Amino acid sequence: MSSDPWGRVDETGTVYVRTADGEQVVGSWQAGSPEEALTYFERKYEGLVVEIGLLEKRVQTTDLSAKDAQTAIGHLREQVEAHHAVGDLEALRARLDKLVATVEARREERKAQRAKQSDDARRSKEDLVTEAEQLAQSDQWRAAGERLRALVDIWKGLPRLDRKSDDELWHRFSHARSAFSKRRKAHFAQLDAQREEARKAKEQLVAEAEALSGSTDWGPTAARYRELMSEWKAAGRAQREHEDDLWNRFRGAQDVFFAARSSVFAERDAEQTENLKLKEELAEEAEKLLPITDLKTARAAFRSINERWEAIGHVPRDARPRVEGRMHTVERALQEAEEAEWRRTNPEARARAEGLTGQLQAAVDKLRGQIEQARTQGNASRAEKLERELEGRQALLDQALKGLQEFGG
Repeated sequence: MSSDPWGRVDETGTVYVRTADGEQVVGSWQAGSPEEALTYFERKYEGLVVEIGLLEKRVQTTDLSAKDAQTAIGHLREQVEAHHAVGDLEALRARLDKLVATVEARREERKAQRAKQSDDARRSKEDLVTEAEQLAQSDQWRAAGERLRALVDIWKGLPRLDRKSDDELWHRFSHARSAFSKRRKAHFAQLDAQREEARKAKEQLVAEAEALSGSTDWGPTAARYRELMSEWKAAGRAQREHEDDLWNRFRGAQDVFFAARSSVFAERDAEQTENLKLKEELAEEAEKLLPITDLKTARAAFRSINERWEAIGHVPRDARPRVEGRMHTVERALQEAEEAEWRRTNPEARARAEGLTGQLQAAVDKLRGQIEQARTQGNASRAEKLERELEGRQALLDQALKGLQEFGG
């Protein structure tokens, strides 16, 4: 008979294991000594210890499912309960019980984690739906379209919810995308129609611009080109494939006209600059006639200068008032000299001037005599009144005498 702390072998070769409930038969051993029997069943115990240890490690460090873990625990528990090993079977049962609790805790933990992931996924999808519904009303077609495509990719990366919730949210999400696509399609259809109208309008503007390009009616044509440019801007943009070609034709027609006008204007400006130089020389020649001492000679000279002046063409507009003003100054001096000559040689005017002077002189002489008489009589107030009247008549007489001098008298 042989034994150790956890088992023994009796004389018949029966092997027992000691448990809390008493000895349990492990098996019968007839192949060798009792020590070999205990060693054999102790190794079987050690094998169970290794298997339980490996399962504990798998449960702690891998994603072994609760179902598979429970199956493995049940299999090991059956082996422990079969009492086919010699060792501390109670310790193995305790370890298996603890492992059951661990697996259950892990299952609850994973269940809570899946619930949290599901809640997070629901909130994420609800946020995606809300953003998609807002984007469905946007007029930022490119940016909103790109964002909606990005939202689809985000949606695909999220876990599925329960079928009913997932389908409802997807329906709203899909409806928002469809609404945006419908609005965008309608917008671009309208834009295409507007661009087609713009193309037709600009075709007409180009045709008129090209027809005007050879015009030499510079002022009205330039004004019409400005109007055409305003109409061009108001017409809006045509399709991209037509816009650049139409613009190049439109601008090209204007360039032809304005290049021709610039060439003509450059020649005209050069001619007018030369004309200004000639007229300034004539104005200087006319100014040498001042002051006028010989009216007849000055008049003939100015007539010659003026004839040459009229034969010269236009001068630059900004210089015209200055150069013409110089000629007008000489012309006014001639007119004033002619008026003075006329007054001096006009017999009727001279007679009227002499008659008026004589009348005023007689009145002045009479007043002086009356003043002398009043003083002699001692009438000072009358003398003073007559003196004031004399002052007025004397002033008129002085003015008349001055006018008479112009007639050489």
